[in-house]
Amino acid sequence: MTAVSLGMPRVRPAVPSGTPDDLDPARPATDALVDRYGRVARDLRISITEKCSLRCTYCMPAEGLPAIPREDLLTPDEIGRVVRVAVERLGITDVRFTGGEPLLRNDLADILRAARAAAPDVSLSLTTNAIGLDKRVRGLVDAGLDRVNISLDSVDRAHFARLTRRDRLPDVLAGIRAALDAGLAPVKLNAVLMPETLAGAADLLAWAVEHGCHLRFIEQMPLDADGRWTRDDLVSATDLLAVLGTRFDLHEVGRDDPSAPAEEWLVDGGPQTVGVIASVTRSFCGACDRTRLTAEGTVRSCLFGDDETDLRAILRSAELAEDERDDALARAWQGAMWRKPLAHGSDAPTLAADAFAATPRGRGAVGGGGSHRPPSRGRCAVRPSRASPRIRLVAPDASSTDSTS
Repeated sequence: MTAVSLGMPRVRPAVPSGTPDDLDPARPATDALVDRYGRVARDLRISITEKCSLRCTYCMPAEGLPAIPREDLLTPDEIGRVVRVAVERLGITDVRFTGGEPLLRNDLADILRAARAAAPDVSLSLTTNAIGLDKRVRGLVDAGLDRVNISLDSVDRAHFARLTRRDRLPDVLAGIRAALDAGLAPVKLNAVLMPETLAGAADLLAWAVEHGCHLRFIEQMPLDADGRWTRDDLVSATDLLAVLGTRFDLHEVGRDDPSAPAEEWLVDGGPQTVGVIASVTRSFCGACDRTRLTAEGTVRSCLFGDDETDLRAILRSAELAEDERDDALARAWQGAMWRKPLAHGSDAPTLAADAFAATPRGRGAVGGGGSHRPPSRGRCAVRPSRASPRIRLVAPDASSTDSTS
């Protein structure tokens, strides 16, 4: 394996409760979530659980992830407050709830209601595997849900069971039908590209076109919990398009929004399109507009960064007056996003597009909770929970994602 040492990450000292880190004097005087490279975050992803009803091989180990204690998860009221500050103070225009599997939160409707009350005019969406969605979709729509993204890597039942370690394809398809019936258009389907899914990609696209869903294929990034990702096994966007092109007439239409991750291709003259998110071979970090909140209430500016800022301590601090709390949340968040790395967890200007700073959190974790690392207690702006490890970059020819030494 070839690795590039990035040295020691900065471990930010704890500060007195209720007093966020001072903002960098170089930061522009703006409320927006700007970073050092001129990007502005407008898209908020909030994980609400680490639990999942599937065990996808590219996401979770077979035994699942360590449980986060219930009291460490943000409550619906706390999530509502965070959403209000994000929208009213920081310029967020889209909010998406993720996991884990968000449908495993029994209070998901309460979370949506709190977010809708906090931000009446902002789009609220959900990333889900759709298991159980058919039983809850009406209540979620009534609570404020606007759109769904549904993970679906195969429409072959046996293949689906091998990929997810669960025989639940009929439940997923029932959830998709329910979302369509509830008017959650467009229903987007996300499929991760892997060697074992490439042969079925055309069948999956045909199914999506037939059922009026918008399918997006995503290059697999090294976020697998088992750490087995290698560049040599990558199925690229080019590989996918070659396979789809044997069955469909594809015409490139590109991106409507430079910050949108998917490049769109018209299928057989349209109107249906297929999206390709080339997150490894055609990195879009330069236009990234996302900010993430983990299930434990920490801001994570980059999927592959190892820098997290604790908002939960601010939400729960007894030392803050209510009129101070929103200011403290906004300031801590602004500081976290200002430090966002250039690309894939690194500030190295010559970093290869398909090299990544290794992260201790797997895919299920980066969406939110994941490997349980509780933030420091009683502090309002805290840093990494591990003691000063060395971060290593997995280079394109690496055969392992082992990340620390």
